[in-house]
Amino acid sequence: QVQLVESGGGLVQPGGSLRLSCAASGFTFRSYAIAWYRRAPGKEREFVARINSNGSTYYADSVKGRFTISRDYAKNTLYLHLNSVRPQDTAVYYCNAIGTSYWGQGTQVTVSS
Repeated sequence: QVQLVESGGGLVQPGGSLRLSCAASGFTFRSYAIAWYRRAPGKEREFVARINSNGSTYYADSVKGRFTISRDYAKNTLYLHLNSVRPQDTAVYYCNAIGTSYWGQGTQVTVSS
């Protein structure tokens, strides 16, 4: 059974940091590119960051230089480090194995003072 389970969301102040995790099981994690997406209230889901199986990374312009995506093959886990967060980063964050219908349930990140 394929599972992607996000965690680590919460309330953070502007300028603060947070680390999101996405634990994967039921498929060959290392063979897939994995991405983070987010959906802000009243908006469409948007791409945030991607990491390929070879470790190469890509970021949306809105998060470049502030967010870092990484993966731990031994733990089958994807991470997203959020730094210098802004109120507009408030959203539900999801992980996805690219090219599949494998999605997690999401984790809420709220940036507010």
